[in-house]
Amino acid sequence: MQSVCPYCAVGCGQRVYVKDEKVVQIEGDPDSPISRGRLCPKGSASEQLVNSPGRQTKVLYRAPRAKEWQRLDLSTAVDMIADRFIESRRRTWQQEDDEGRLLRRTMGIASLGGATLDNEENYLIKKLFTAAGAVQTENQARI
Repeated sequence: MQSVCPYCAVGCGQRVYVKDEKVVQIEGDPDSPISRGRLCPKGSASEQLVNSPGRQTKVLYRAPRAKEWQRLDLSTAVDMIADRFIESRRRTWQQEDDEGRLLRRTMGIASLGGATLDNEENYLIKKLFTAAGAVQTENQARI
């Protein structure tokens, strides 16, 4: 199967080999116009991302001032994030400044992203945060 290396914004092509529903090998894709079959050391070792015994596969949450992590199901975690996002936006919304000029923004939420997402994902995140009124949207990929 063809894929793209997740480490940086270059987007090197990878060929991912799967056997019995397990990734067994990842190598450079010679058909990729970007990397022409080459991978950096990180890309060459990316098989370890999915097969590492230390890889986290469950959602973990540590409540404020708690000493222990607890497992959450994904829908609970997503609901917690959405509730906090909406509440912060509501609490910090600025409709106008002191002189009555229209602002329609919040300084209470921000987005800090990285280049391990593809352009389409970064574009959608930028659209979401802009629609929510956030003005602090930064990304390593500089979209």
